[in-house]
Amino acid sequence: MPLNIDWQQILLHWMNLAILTGGLYFLLYKPVKQFMAKREEYYRDLDRQAQDKLAEAEQVQASYLNKLAGADQEIRQSRARAQQAVQQSAQEQLDQAEAQARQIVAHARAEADRVKEQALRDSQMEIRKLAETAAKQLALRKDPFDQFLDLAEGGGQHEGE
Repeated sequence: MPLNIDWQQILLHWMNLAILTGGLYFLLYKPVKQFMAKREEYYRDLDRQAQDKLAEAEQVQASYLNKLAGADQEIRQSRARAQQAVQQSAQEQLDQAEAQARQIVAHARAEADRVKEQALRDSQMEIRKLAETAAKQLALRKDPFDQFLDLAEGGGQHEGE
């Protein structure tokens, strides 16, 4: 044999290599491949769960934003209703105050008219009494002309004495 090649040895080495490759394939490659497939499936499942949770979170966020917008709108409406109620209450109080003021003014006018009428009656009575008194005094007295003459005569006597 040239080059000292033993075909039998080469064939045995090839068979050893095939057996070793087959054994390693069944012992190592297949379990590693299954492990990698399971791991890949696990991470794929985790990714899918994360995507589902993200979508759910986005949906919840959108729901909360809608609720928040609805709450803002409700707050605005409540504030508007409260302002209307306050304005209506203020208007009612103002109307009541005006009615009371009109009532007080009417009562004061009526009282003033009553006091005026009473004062007028009292003054008329006083004038009547004064007129009566003056008339009585004038009736009891002498004629004013006579009084003048008496004074004139009596005044002349006082001057000459």
